[in-house]
Amino acid sequence: MLSRRQVLYSALAAATGAAAYSAEVEPRWLQLSRRLVPMRHTGLAAPIRILHLSDLHASAFVPLSLIDEAFSLALAERPDLICLTGDFVTGRDHPAPRAYSRSLRRLADRAPTFAVLGNHDGGVWAAGIGGYPDHRLMERILLEGGVTLLHNSPAALRVRDQLLTLAGLGDYWSEEIDPARAFHGVDAAHPVIVLSHNPDSKARLASAPWDLMLSGHTHGGQVVVPFYGPPFLPVVDTRFVAGLRPWGPRLIHVTRGVGSLYGLRFACRPEAASLLLTPSNAPAPAVPGVREGLR
Repeated sequence: MLSRRQVLYSALAAATGAAAYSAEVEPRWLQLSRRLVPMRHTGLAAPIRILHLSDLHASAFVPLSLIDEAFSLALAERPDLICLTGDFVTGRDHPAPRAYSRSLRRLADRAPTFAVLGNHDGGVWAAGIGGYPDHRLMERILLEGGVTLLHNSPAALRVRDQLLTLAGLGDYWSEEIDPARAFHGVDAAHPVIVLSHNPDSKARLASAPWDLMLSGHTHGGQVVVPFYGPPFLPVVDTRFVAGLRPWGPRLIHVTRGVGSLYGLRFACRPEAASLLLTPSNAPAPAVPGVREGLR
């Protein structure tokens, strides 16, 4: 029978091991998740592959090398379109802007790349925690990286000879969301994909014409306690924390993100998502399993 001292030492060893794992192993254990997205919209005639990346959180805790590794893992999917849904930085401790732009250029050189901003990327919310009071720097980093920023604006584009529309929203927590501008002139005859950092923003979009929302913000919970779940979630609607879920006739995809706050993850690996959009009446193509990377 174990003594009280042995039990205490065992508990301390387990806690130390869990802490080391959550700081040194899992935050770098990248996963590429492949998901099939059946689009109800009849305007989609053939499959389209979208890379969905979010919450890069470049910082002292999330080096550019990890972000580059995530890009390499994702680009092997040969995407038709790349969507980035915000929180490119955590605060002011990010990589040099030119280096960050060069990394983002890797995406834009392979496929049309569009982005929206998150609450950490500058604005009222970010300024309140010591971040940037506006997003001019992030706008420059994206522009020099060849990424098109959709800040409360739509973009009509042709992908694989099919028309679709992206509607990009300003950040919900930063009080910059403007659906009227984001959906101005949007043609609902073609598939409409919303880019919005925070999935809670859907409450402001109930009457807007869209089929699929791409979001991040949650980090999937980031730290998931066994038999309990995430102790903290930064959303009101906790149904939309990770993965693909329906919202009425629409779909919402929330990625767990690439980076993290404070460089910690537990039972919630960093993720790049490869989404294969298919017509809802088409036979489902085979979708391979996940790919993994470990630094």
